[in-house]
Amino acid sequence: MKLKKLIALGLASMFVFSLTGCAKTNNDKLVGVAMPTKSSQRWIQDGDNMKKQLEAQGYTVDLQYGEDSVDNQVAQIENMISKGAKVLVVASIDGSALTDVLKKAADAGIKTIAYDRLIRDTDNVSYYATFDNKKVGQLQAESIVKGLDLANQAGPFNIELFGGSPDDNNAYFFYDGAMEVLQPFIDQGKLVIKSGQTGMDKVSTLRWDGATAQARMDNILSAFYTSDKVSAVLSPYDGISIGIISSLKGVGYGSTDMPMPIVSGQDAEIPSVKSIIAGEQYSTIFKDTRILAEKCVKMVDAVYKGTEPEINDTTSYDNGVKVVPSYLCDPVPVDKSNYKEILIDSNYYTEDQLK
Repeated sequence: MKLKKLIALGLASMFVFSLTGCAKTNNDKLVGVAMPTKSSQRWIQDGDNMKKQLEAQGYTVDLQYGEDSVDNQVAQIENMISKGAKVLVVASIDGSALTDVLKKAADAGIKTIAYDRLIRDTDNVSYYATFDNKKVGQLQAESIVKGLDLANQAGPFNIELFGGSPDDNNAYFFYDGAMEVLQPFIDQGKLVIKSGQTGMDKVSTLRWDGATAQARMDNILSAFYTSDKVSAVLSPYDGISIGIISSLKGVGYGSTDMPMPIVSGQDAEIPSVKSIIAGEQYSTIFKDTRILAEKCVKMVDAVYKGTEPEINDTTSYDNGVKVVPSYLCDPVPVDKSNYKEILIDSNYYTEDQLK
């Protein structure tokens, strides 16, 4: 009996040791991926693409969504650190709120890659994978120039401006890029901002929230457009665009007597693509998250192996402590004339998804 017990104990010990060994092996290639929210379609796609591509490279992925709560995201990153993640990929909710937790990561020998949103005010971010955010804003504004035919029309046309979330560094790049294109037309008097609301301190939309944008558009329409009409709205993101369009439709825009203004957007989310097809939203900016995920996965792999990742920008993204080496992917404008070619032919969406 004693011999049998000893054998049983030995087998149990081997089993526990085996499980411990497996856990350690899995953690050897553990990557923590922190995304901001599932309330936006694009972040779900980003997370899915990152997880799929990392797992195809043999990594184990801890994918978490903070649901727009900074405290949640900090706790999730702390948990990733305690699990033994080797690399962190973080799309921040608030780019200035992660200094302490990323110091903990650095102290544990973990490197952090900022994903699409720059992480500010810390030395503990190694690389940044994103799109050319200034170009995004320029393309949004160029779609308004095209939609209003400003090259040939004298105007004046009334335009209102919306910005992204003030705690997201990208929002300033979008706005500044757009204003580089629009400001000359404003100076010429071809574009008129009847509300007088300009600058990110006045036009920003906290957390990119569509309902917040809709409420602001309601206020603008009631205060400044009782007799005049809106010709265009600069919107930095599709969720904001949908809110703006709801406000416009609420006072009669989209009818024969009141055509829908030229409304820009970003991320080619399905509701907005459907809106473009229906002739409501004018345009969006497509950022192929498959490509961004691919570039970021290559960064993770290089960091894990101790080599230098591919970088194509070393000047643009100063986070307040350092200039973060970055890889910028190219954004693509989409409107009713090219959505099939850009979105369906590339297999990003199916025709059924856009019906």
